[in-house]
Amino acid sequence: MNTFRALLLIILVTIVIYTIPVVLDQGLNLFSIFFGDIAKMGWPGQFNLDFLGFLVLSALWTAWRNKFSAGGLGLGVLAFFFGAPFLTAYLLYLSFATHGDAKTMLMGER
Repeated sequence: MNTFRALLLIILVTIVIYTIPVVLDQGLNLFSIFFGDIAKMGWPGQFNLDFLGFLVLSALWTAWRNKFSAGGLGLGVLAFFFGAPFLTAYLLYLSFATHGDAKTMLMGER
């Protein structure tokens, strides 16, 4: 579990560090670029569409794990809009909250 936690932390820190100069240089005009690339039907758009699928799955899993409660739906929205930074932080939190029990971490209290 410690290796998994370290991987989550590495991913989280790397994406945050990478995102800061991108936002400073290009601003927060993410959606027009993201969906514009999809509309162009090229490899960047294919990658974005693939990533969009992962965002949807992450959001659905997060909401499902929390039994589609109001809080779970809110977390699902965060998962969709904040992607890997949210998911890595959430999984890191869950790994400690469940004392490293992977089944409970992934499935919730069922």
